[in-house]
Amino acid sequence: MLVAGGERHVSAAAAFRVIVHPQVKGSEIPRPVLSAIFLKQALKWGDGRPVVPVDQSVQSSVRRVFSNEVLGQGVVEVQVYWQRRITAGLVPPPVKTSDEEVVAFVASTPGAIGYVSPGTPLANGVREVTVVD
Repeated sequence: MLVAGGERHVSAAAAFRVIVHPQVKGSEIPRPVLSAIFLKQALKWGDGRPVVPVDQSVQSSVRRVFSNEVLGQGVVEVQVYWQRRITAGLVPPPVKTSDEEVVAFVASTPGAIGYVSPGTPLANGVREVTVVD
């Protein structure tokens, strides 16, 4: 969402945090790029390294918010998208069952990106990036 005057605004800042492996460059990520990453339409970072998204469980409230705010679709619509893509040979991002598992995956996987609940403690092996419109 944009604020009057064209200022960038982070609309879901209180709903989730986007985290990356420390080798991932930059401190901001545009919402459309984030969406393309999680739909596996963008496969590499700007430096050419593979991007490795990790999702939360379909029962997770943070996944519902992330799906709506970033992907512009509900969780069920995203599942339908992946069912179609799987038949074409593409594999969805791995799913972790907790914020702590997402943090551990991102910390141990070069190129990884995930999202967690706002109050989740971040390990030394991850850092937060800001989602911008």
